Amino acid sequence: MPKAYVLLNVESGSEDPVLKQLREISVVEEAHVSYGVYDLIVKVHSETMDEMKEAISHKIRNIKQVRSTLTLIIIDG
Repeated sequence: MPKAYVLLNVESGSEDPVLKQLREISVVEEAHVSYGVYDLIVKVHSETMDEMKEAISHKIRNIKQVRSTLTLIIIDG
């Protein structure tokens, strides 16, 4: 089961509305506002890699206020 952390930069002042939208996405396990280089951090957990790609590419990145993302795939070993 693929897992990833997605780090997001969003429009200034839009952290809370974006956080609310992120938490409504089924594959989002956790979502938090952060301070520093990135505005939000999201933990994604899906059944398949295709489901993860779909969620990140078409749901998370399509939120209007999202400016950029960085995806870190978790490798359990």
